[in-house]
This record gives sequence, structure tokens and C-alpha cells, in this order.
Amino acid sequence: MKYDCLIVDDEKELAMSTSEYFNLFNIKTASVYSKNDAIDFLKENQCSLILLDINLGDGSGFELCKYIREESNIPILFISARNTDDDKIIALNIGGDDYIEKPYSLGVLLAKVKVVLKRYSNTTDIYDDGYLKIDFKNNNVSVNSKEIKLTSIEYKLLFYLVNNKNKLITKDELFVNVWNDKYTQDGTLNVHIRKIREQIEVDPNNPKYIITVWKEGYKFIGK
Repeated sequence: MKYDCLIVDDEKELAMSTSEYFNLFNIKTASVYSKNDAIDFLKENQCSLILLDINLGDGSGFELCKYIREESNIPILFISARNTDDDKIIALNIGGDDYIEKPYSLGVLLAKVKVVLKRYSNTTDIYDDGYLKIDFKNNNVSVNSKEIKLTSIEYKLLFYLVNNKNKLITKDELFVNVWNDKYTQDGTLNVHIRKIREQIEVDPNNPKYIITVWKEGYKFIGK
């Protein structure tokens, strides 16, 4: 079965009430209450987004996020009462897309979820030019028929550029829409662009796909 959202939280009443609230607004949502239950659920069902607590009875949300990221780039929004910078940094570095502190407003959380779902639903299912193929639905990237592995942030960056192909995308736009952080540094972006080029370009030093627009940003050149 396919769901819009899966909530993974050991606070059962909160997870159930959030799920019920989302369903009222036609966001098809299910909830589970442990790491192992989440793994079992994902084996049998599909979902477009995960809301993930850090503290789970049989493990941690960090562990579950790492497990999911081995197979999928599905958006993961952490929800937690833990509010230290260290927790937020870990969550984002291991592949989380956002970090939302508890207690949260159901209305604000719903708005965030809708934005993420809309962003991912407004994309084509497949980009394929005969050399580079990106299956957005199944989160696969292949070059010359050979699958390649990208980190979560690399995939999100490529995803955003390809779905805005042949358009100039400013650095600030990438910082906000890929990192959810307008204060990300140029150096961080440059490193990730270089790593993607090393994976998809025939000659990374003379790129044909991801073109640098001096002092402005980047442009993905595609069919």
C-alpha cells in the first residue's frame, strides 16, 4: 500500500493524533512506534515522506535513518524534544531533510509536510538521455547503464538541478531548497558539486551537465 506520510514515534498517542490530523487533510498517513516496526512497515508498504523521532524504544531514529539511507532517498523530517545543536547537526548530516522540535504545532507541521510532498510530486518520474538516467520514483541514478551511489545531499542537489534543467539556479536558492539553510557556505556547495561531477561527467574538469555560472550559481544542461 502507498502512503503519503509515515510517522515513527514511540509516543503512541502523539503519533496517532498527528496521523489522524493529517488524514483529515487528505494526507494519507500511517504511524508505527518502534524502529523494527518501521522497518517491517517499509518492507510491505511505500510512503513519500517519513516523520522520525530520535528516541525509539528499541533503538534510535539516527540508526533507522542510516538504515533507510542505504536504500532510499525518501525525505526524512526528524521530530524530537531534543533541542541541542549536536542532535540537529547529526540528524542533517546522516541524511535528514529537516529537524522539527517538539512540542510542535499540528498546523505548522502539516504545512511543512505539504511543502515537501509538493516539491517531490512536481517532478518527472525519469530523466534519461541515453547516458545519464535518473529514476526519481525509485531514487536510482545510473551512468552508461551502471548504477552509481550518491549521498543523500548529493542526490537532493542533483534532483533539484535536474528538475530545473536548463535554468540558472542561484546558490542562495540551492541553500534554501536543498539544505533548508540560507547560511550554508559556498565551499560546502562547491564540494558537493565536484563530487557529483566526478560521478556523472565523462570529464569532471570539463563538465557538460552541471555548468558553473560565474558568481551566480549552476545550471543543469539536459534534454
